[in-house]
Amino acid sequence: MQITKVRVVNLAAVKKTFLRSTTSIIKDNAEAIQNVKPWKEIPGPPSLPIIGSILSFLPGGKLSGYKGVKFSEKLYQLYGPIVRIEGLMGALPMVMLFDADAVEHVLRSENTMPIRPGFATMEYYRKQHNKTYDPKRQTGLISDQGENWKDFRSKVNHIMLQPKTIKLYKDVLEDVANDMVAKLRSDRDKNNILTKKMDIEMNLWALESIGVVALGTRLNCFEPNLPADSPARKLIQNVHDTFEIVEKVDFGPSPWRLFSTPMFKKAMKVFEEQESLTKFFIDQAIKNMEESKKNSADTSNSEKPILEKLLEIDVRVAHIMASDMLMAGVDTAANTALATFYLLATNPDKQKKLREEVLAKETQKQYLRACIKESMRMLPVVNGNMRLATKEYNLLGYRIPKDVMVVFSHQYMSNMKEHYPKPDEFIPERWLTDKEDPLYHGNTHPFVTSPFGYGVRMCIGRRIAELEMQTFISKVIENFDIDWTGEPINVKANSLNYITGPFHFVFKDL
Repeated sequence: MQITKVRVVNLAAVKKTFLRSTTSIIKDNAEAIQNVKPWKEIPGPPSLPIIGSILSFLPGGKLSGYKGVKFSEKLYQLYGPIVRIEGLMGALPMVMLFDADAVEHVLRSENTMPIRPGFATMEYYRKQHNKTYDPKRQTGLISDQGENWKDFRSKVNHIMLQPKTIKLYKDVLEDVANDMVAKLRSDRDKNNILTKKMDIEMNLWALESIGVVALGTRLNCFEPNLPADSPARKLIQNVHDTFEIVEKVDFGPSPWRLFSTPMFKKAMKVFEEQESLTKFFIDQAIKNMEESKKNSADTSNSEKPILEKLLEIDVRVAHIMASDMLMAGVDTAANTALATFYLLATNPDKQKKLREEVLAKETQKQYLRACIKESMRMLPVVNGNMRLATKEYNLLGYRIPKDVMVVFSHQYMSNMKEHYPKPDEFIPERWLTDKEDPLYHGNTHPFVTSPFGYGVRMCIGRRIAELEMQTFISKVIENFDIDWTGEPINVKANSLNYITGPFHFVFKDL
């Protein structure tokens, strides 16, 4: 019989060792906290009282003329992985992060109701402009914060994120994509070049797509002679105006919080027009739903559209959610599709590989998903994400006070060599290859690239947007061989990254 030796543990010695190591950890943490540098020592452009860092942005200043990812690149070159920018004439101070560990720390440390700033003027319009102020009046997922945001999100989450609801729109989005393919085919000249502006055409597709999802009805954006003053074209222009005005009044040096500026008054008019236009489409959709119910013999087993489900919960919530979907789902989807077409056109080998998958009728469409992911890494529709710090942080050796805007520079980080091998090359395979491959995306810090945001404030329309783009891009690739014949694409940075002309696409029939 084998006798097992029993090891006698000296509890007193273990306790002594534990206390010694715990004391050491506490001491190290205390020293680390003591050595943290104050906010004012964070590298960044010089600032003055009241006007903040604005001199650096004026003509002749170090940061004059830089926007979007070029602005991020300049900041990183001048100041490093953490940059302080004092408030510009009424705007909140901000710190920009180019370090993935620091980004992760903030995003994982925020409370259950993270504050994502960015549309303060819209919140003011919906809550206070020309109406009696009510702090509990909800303004939507884009502009609400705190308990108002939490309550609103809880009402719409199960509808907007339910896979069954998203699948409901697969066929109708395919119809929209087919109609858009037919429009592209008819709008070409003898050299297969579009006779109409590509960005406007993409906006029409995006509005028609999000319209059929948000409202459950077609908006007829593809009418051959759609007037310039039609509600559809007006709404597309209004979406542009909204993001442009938000960039100026909410992110730029605008003292509208102190007194009513001309730009603030313009913002109120833009939001008023948005409210009027979306109300027109929502009212039209409700009318169509009522007529459909009258003409249908049995609707008991049919899946209800999103708008109808929201109306059953709360009429005001339904109107706000539909309005925000029409606003947030146009320029974002259109520019992502444009970027993907450009990258496929300039990388014909990748386009060929994608076409093989599409024509094979693969159900998973893994390479298509990888192409879209790679497009959003290289040419994302937004420069980054942000949070308003709800607590004090120690980041990269500096103390970040509460109530500071923390900006995560995802676009710039996503194009850094230290994160992605060959970052300037369009390589969808990096999202599919195995762990042994140096290109494997899993080798990259998970908080470098984040096109849809993170956590509870992740984009609620993510699944809808992905279905829209996958459906449309696959249909275009199935029908056309896309070529690009000119200089590299131009990107205009605003609240969103807009791909602008001239467009050198050639759509050849397969």
